[in-house]
Amino acid sequence: MAKKGLCIGINNYPGTKMALKGCVNDATDWSKALATFDFDTQLLLDEEATKANIIEAISSLIEQSKEADSLVITFAGHGTYVVDSNGDEVDGLDEALCPYDIHSNQNALTDDEIRTLFDARKQGVSLLLISDSCHSGTVTRAAPSDDDEIRPRFMPVANWTSKDKLPEALSRGVRKKLVSGASVFKAGLNKDEGDLLLSGCEEGVYNYSYDGVINNRPCGAFTHYALKTLKKMKADATYADWHRAYSRYLPSSKYPQSPQIMGNKKARLRKIFT
Repeated sequence: MAKKGLCIGINNYPGTKMALKGCVNDATDWSKALATFDFDTQLLLDEEATKANIIEAISSLIEQSKEADSLVITFAGHGTYVVDSNGDEVDGLDEALCPYDIHSNQNALTDDEIRTLFDARKQGVSLLLISDSCHSGTVTRAAPSDDDEIRPRFMPVANWTSKDKLPEALSRGVRKKLVSGASVFKAGLNKDEGDLLLSGCEEGVYNYSYDGVINNRPCGAFTHYALKTLKKMKADATYADWHRAYSRYLPSSKYPQSPQIMGNKKARLRKIFT
């Protein structure tokens, strides 16, 4: 059984005025944590994490995996929306990840694309998906944060879409009252194969994963407390145990987010990183 990971962290989003500070640290920290559990991991940081490179890395991870392999993908960066193009979203919007080149290429990585990548997986390959980003908020432009330490990891459409494409995106998005705000990875989650999703916040309108500073170090609040508690977990601890442990720290007065765990009972009761 092979154990492989892909850790993505993006602070810099040229052209958007929506830079983050803790995502590269998060990806690096996840990679180090996975290494202690004998995972062979690949890092994609900032300019390395273009849409093309993210797709290539996920595709390679999936295609090279074999039955009984364990894969982990972590993402720390902005989430966003795009207008649904195939009618499969009740809110008219597809959740999406923001790659490094989202502004220059006008192209997010959508949940539909994630699903297609994951569908190529061989039977018996399990996935653990860790998302420290959010996909809920307003589709209108976001100004720079007043608090230099805290920022939601969500990028409104107007911060990366060109003006000639923006009116249609906004007109279709604003009309919809129901916004799922689901993690982009949820679309590719296969509960029958034992997949598990750990995300930094709840689904729905105005639920955010926060980029912040803890102990004078930029990080995602969810990632910080997940890794802090991981160090104290017993050798036979399960994902459910771990989720309960870091959920004691969140939500807090500074970081009002509620981490989520999604997967079947068997997956939740599996030993951490096995």
